[in-house]
Amino acid sequence: MSADTEEELETLRAAGRVVAQALRAMRRQVRAGVTTAELDDVGARVFRRAGARSGPQLDYGFPGVNCISVNDEAVHGIPGRRRLRDGNLVKLDVTAELDGFYADACISVPVGRARPGTAALAETARTALAEAMRAARAGAPLNAIGAAVEESVARRGHAVCTDLMGHGIGRRIHEPPHVPNHYVPQLSQPLTEGLVLTIEPIISAGSGAVRETGDGWTVRTADGALSAHVEHTIVITQGAPIVLTA
Repeated sequence: MSADTEEELETLRAAGRVVAQALRAMRRQVRAGVTTAELDDVGARVFRRAGARSGPQLDYGFPGVNCISVNDEAVHGIPGRRRLRDGNLVKLDVTAELDGFYADACISVPVGRARPGTAALAETARTALAEAMRAARAGAPLNAIGAAVEESVARRGHAVCTDLMGHGIGRRIHEPPHVPNHYVPQLSQPLTEGLVLTIEPIISAGSGAVRETGDGWTVRTADGALSAHVEHTIVITQGAPIVLTA
């Protein structure tokens, strides 16, 4: 969508604040021994207090409130009885709907003492997100975002999961345009002021190829390599984007 009025922007900001609050609350509870269902309950309580709803449940019937993926699970992990262990990398992916507007963000959190490779992969994802947001300005081509992610990730010796990408957002979780994390020459249309979208580097310590699993939701790396995922919802401007989920 395009945030064309101050009222729309303020409602999007409110949805983004709920997402940020849920992520902070969940992150504080990340530790060895906690289950992914318990983390999901923490986020769900934030939603209830704010009068927000889970975007994945609302739009797709997802069996949890938030997507929680661990280690080689790249996206869409279902919360459950799995207990986190020291050295895991857990991805907390939160999408809130509030008053008809959506916001979406993700963080990758090492559990306990992070192994050097785990910390490096998470840092690569965060750096790629920052560089992509710097490229996301009105008038720049859409593919400048993917080019920035791909270059940043490759420079640090990791791989983009090219089958997974960001997207427009606003009145639904997934709206046009697709926002790949690699350079796609034909996506040369200019970014327009007010456009609301997610930038979400999803990367791997391995090849970057992914596969679906038997639960109908979770996507894993095809080679079992560790994956990291970070994301913000932004509004395109003439300068630096407005980050709704910071």
